[in-house]
Amino acid sequence: MQWSEEGIVLGVRRHGETSAIVELMTRDHGRHLGLVRGGAGPRLQPVLQPGNRVAAIWRARLEEHLGNYAVEGVRLRAGALLARPHALYGIVHLAALTRLLPERDPHPLVHDALEAILDHIAEPALAGALVVRFELQLLAELGFGLDLDRCAVSGTADDLAYVSPKSGRAVSRAVGAPWHDRLLPLPAFLAQDHDEASAESLADAFRMTGFFLARHVFEPRGLPLPDARTAFLAAVARAAAPACCAATV
Repeated sequence: MQWSEEGIVLGVRRHGETSAIVELMTRDHGRHLGLVRGGAGPRLQPVLQPGNRVAAIWRARLEEHLGNYAVEGVRLRAGALLARPHALYGIVHLAALTRLLPERDPHPLVHDALEAILDHIAEPALAGALVVRFELQLLAELGFGLDLDRCAVSGTADDLAYVSPKSGRAVSRAVGAPWHDRLLPLPAFLAQDHDEASAESLADAFRMTGFFLARHVFEPRGLPLPDARTAFLAAVARAAAPACCAATV
């Protein structure tokens, strides 16, 4: 068995003295592990960092075997992100979310979304908006997608302001006003499908996705929301603060 494809490094763990088991997210073969001989050595360590893109050839005698990777760096992003805590936490969080998908199950939209986020993860506000959209996409891939296009009651697509915690469907401002304290806020940047988000709207967006991730994904597995998620949100807020302060001076 053999295939070749580019993939995003999600994680690496040492195996023996010099080898490493590498976890890649590929477009056609999904989240896929393989053994890299010499992966713990100085030549490949800089290549096998989470967030980097590599070209990989996977070989195994049988399809169900772990198999071996031969890898070569294509886009080595990790080194440039070391001084950006929000980016490092973001990569850890994205990898944890991706691990919720079955191994070797293709999810090309997830792969493409990961690549798009990693291209912009150095920009805190934009990274926050893209990561919250990734959480929405992951919920959909797992079968718990939210319907944020039209009001669940009136059917209108205008002035959507809330999300029902029961149904995961959008609710317009007029319809939801009497029950606003029981509904989750729907930030305008999600309802209007753009990525310009204020700190407040980002916080509301992550509160909403966190509610559904906890209910449908993590709590049924007996798990809390990942610590890296909390750290990412805090780091994004800190990174955005200087810009906000400068704008008010």
